[in-house]
Amino acid sequence: MVKRITRREFVQTSVVATSSAAVARTTHAAPVLLIPAPTTPVVIASANGNRSKNRRGMTAVQAAFTQLTEGQDVLDALIDGVNIVELDPAVTSVGFGGLPNAEGVVQLDSCCMHGPLRRAGGVAALEGVRTPSRVARVVMQQTDHHLIVGKGAQELARRFGFEIEDDLNTERSRELWLEWKRRTDPDHYLDPEKRAQAGYRATLQMVREGLIDPDHVWGTINCDAVNAKGDIAGVTTTSGLAWKIPGRVGDSPILGAGLYVDNDVGAAGSTGRGEANLYNLCSFLVVELMRAGRHPKDAALEALKRVTANTVEERLLNSHGNPSFQLNFYVLNKKGEYAGVSLYPSKFAVCTEQGPQTLETEFLLPGAPTDG
Repeated sequence: MVKRITRREFVQTSVVATSSAAVARTTHAAPVLLIPAPTTPVVIASANGNRSKNRRGMTAVQAAFTQLTEGQDVLDALIDGVNIVELDPAVTSVGFGGLPNAEGVVQLDSCCMHGPLRRAGGVAALEGVRTPSRVARVVMQQTDHHLIVGKGAQELARRFGFEIEDDLNTERSRELWLEWKRRTDPDHYLDPEKRAQAGYRATLQMVREGLIDPDHVWGTINCDAVNAKGDIAGVTTTSGLAWKIPGRVGDSPILGAGLYVDNDVGAAGSTGRGEANLYNLCSFLVVELMRAGRHPKDAALEALKRVTANTVEERLLNSHGNPSFQLNFYVLNKKGEYAGVSLYPSKFAVCTEQGPQTLETEFLLPGAPTDG
């Protein structure tokens, strides 16, 4: 027998069923609130980023880390940090007192990239300005260009109030240049290839005698950072290859070579033989490998394998058939993971909440570039 229900019972039952269904739908469809994982702030640099100190006793990585954790723009913090190295007359590979070109003239290169703004600026073959990184930032902020060179870069610096000096040599850098000129005696080397080989041999001999730090033959400072918000920036600044042909530009001011920043992924920069890095556009390659999921260390090692494979000229190989030069990468990702990686054993600088440190790099090849 079918039980009949009253209208009141039917309405009450329907209301309960409808309410239950609504609750079930609401519970099932509730949006999941995704909270991004916090970024660990870090500043990474070449080893000289933890040597020179400012008046407060801070090194470049330490000063940059302090400023970015206090809320300063990430690129401004980095530039203030590398200025410490640019202005140190004892550093012969960056800024004031950098080793000059073959004619005894100091020519400086620099590049900076601002991740959040997706902007960059650079200068090359700049004479007379001690802090090319600041001029690179002017190019980024005040022009529609990425790279300005030579007299044009100097004139831009003048218009924006930079002091232009007649000579950026120090007594030490000039003394080393004169010693190199004495050893090469170019009047006796009319064949361009023989002259280049003689110059390189003289340079290596000065390294062996302790006159030149081996890192300063191709010396540079690269400095990259990520702050707690995940904003990334980088800067590279250099006096370039010691005794270079006047006007030579290396990798340092070139986007994708001496420096590359993608605010969604990470940053990579380099020091060492610029020509090898330029040919392979390694900083861009490293960032793209990180985009594909590689850890900073693995991405940089892969780039160094490509450099090694593409180094085939006999003049660029040592007795073991390996590159006769050094190349270093300083890499970080958006999480704050980082790595210093090099062709041969080297060092790099880093600053985290634990303070500034100088650490050993991960390296691809044992020994030294000049072995044999």
